[in-house]
Amino acid sequence: MARSDTRFRETYNSLLDLCGAHAPGDSLPSENALGDRLGVSRTVVRACLQHASTHGMIRWEGREKSLLRAPRPDDRLPLETKTEDPEMLESRFLEWILRFDVPAGTPLNVAALSREFGVTPQLLQEFLAGLSRFGLVERRKKGGWLLLGFTAAFAVELSEFRSLLELNAVQQLVTLPGSHPIWPKLETLRAEHLDLLDRIETDFHAFSPLDERFHATINSVVQNRFVAEFQKVIALIFHYHYMWDKTFERHRNQAAIGEHLALLDALLLRDAAASEQAARRHLLTSKTTLLSSLRDHRLG
Repeated sequence: MARSDTRFRETYNSLLDLCGAHAPGDSLPSENALGDRLGVSRTVVRACLQHASTHGMIRWEGREKSLLRAPRPDDRLPLETKTEDPEMLESRFLEWILRFDVPAGTPLNVAALSREFGVTPQLLQEFLAGLSRFGLVERRKKGGWLLLGFTAAFAVELSEFRSLLELNAVQQLVTLPGSHPIWPKLETLRAEHLDLLDRIETDFHAFSPLDERFHATINSVVQNRFVAEFQKVIALIFHYHYMWDKTFERHRNQAAIGEHLALLDALLLRDAAASEQAARRHLLTSKTTLLSSLRDHRLG
């Protein structure tokens, strides 16, 4: 699809949305006003008006433009969509939520969001149905979807559930035989933490991906499809909260590295009691940090 044709189709569909806010018989804004609202030139506006007039949706005579009928779903022009990896869609949608681009309680426009993320409406519907299990969205009684949002209550519940999953992983990990591939992975993680600790003054921003890899490695020993599904969402949320609060970031990351190392050392010694104690301490710190970051972000 040519770029100019794509712009025309996108603009025409936006014009349909604008017309949908009017009743038949209403006058439409001037070409200049439409161009400003739709973010395109008068040439593109005129092409869209002509298309709408040809299909009997508006009456266009000189400067006078009025709506003859409400737009129908079949008026919309199809857009080229990319073949999107469902996991990539999950990451992009969660990032959109966690950056607070929209407030909790906002109805979700599936057609608009499918264009935003470059996927088909069908794929987005399936994704939202799956995401509803996590309590971030819910289906509306009259159809469509509602964004419930990321709240303090959600953060508390998420942290508690994360603790259950990760403590279970720690308990399983310490019982694994010495030939298991997890042990060299933990040794590598320990070396990476020590290396970052030596560079913490200047490279403290590098902690977030290391933290994500640390928790993913520990949880990888649990071969459970349901755990794996929830871990993806948990990991993304705890990863993004590091982007919200930059207050004392170096000190916070340095302290977290110390907690990681304490857990790694206990795991490598196969000390079940010390491992559980270190894991509980770090999970409590993570919960406190997440809630603090959420509060400060909303106040900021």
